Amino acid sequence: MQELIYQFDSYVKEFKARVVKVLNDGLVLDRTAFHPRSGGVANDVGFIVKDGSRYEVVDVLFRDDDVVHVVRGGTSGIVVGDEVLGVIDWGRRYRLMRLHTAAHIITAIFYRDYKALITGGNVYPDYAYDDYSLETFDKSVFEDVIRKANEVIKLGVEVRIYWLDREEALKIPGIVKLASRMPPQVSRLRIVEIPGIDIQADGGPHVKNVSEVGEVVMIRVENKGRMRKRLYYTVRP
Repeated sequence: MQELIYQFDSYVKEFKARVVKVLNDGLVLDRTAFHPRSGGVANDVGFIVKDGSRYEVVDVLFRDDDVVHVVRGGTSGIVVGDEVLGVIDWGRRYRLMRLHTAAHIITAIFYRDYKALITGGNVYPDYAYDDYSLETFDKSVFEDVIRKANEVIKLGVEVRIYWLDREEALKIPGIVKLASRMPPQVSRLRIVEIPGIDIQADGGPHVKNVSEVGEVVMIRVENKGRMRKRLYYTVRP
């Protein structure tokens, strides 16, 4: 099992690891702070350094239960057992963290005030979007949610991350806010909690305090059909 450093500390920017698999297009390490594409959140990029040589990591993804670091130009010069240094593109990561935490706040407000679940969505470095199970298309609803999200951010609440047994976690009301998907079949679930605001099973990186999100700004809203209304948003500064 790989150690997923980002699940314990999303602020790790550099880390040492050992190569356990060398593939044609990438590497598998025994531990990694690179976040793979998952849960709708985009992957990290950066570099893997070995003996002064830098290999550019252009994609990170799950493949056959491994986190694979896809390297531009191939993996020549690296063998199993090599010790390497991983370096995260921190500017990109931190934007993803801010937008991901913003997504949880927004989702919680939609669930609390409008009984709406997420039916899809993605978080990219520059913006995010979510689809909600709303029947009526009303822009004022989205404006209301964004206003309330920014009020939450100003509270400066700390974001808590911990693990619970799956059976215990699934007893918590609202722990799953996806309309059509349950958490993976694992014995323990990683929980992300914003006390008094939200609690969700989630595996991705987040900021430590909601104040780090900044200001949530609505980009636009779209009617994607019955029970599917889309909100595009970003954060600033």
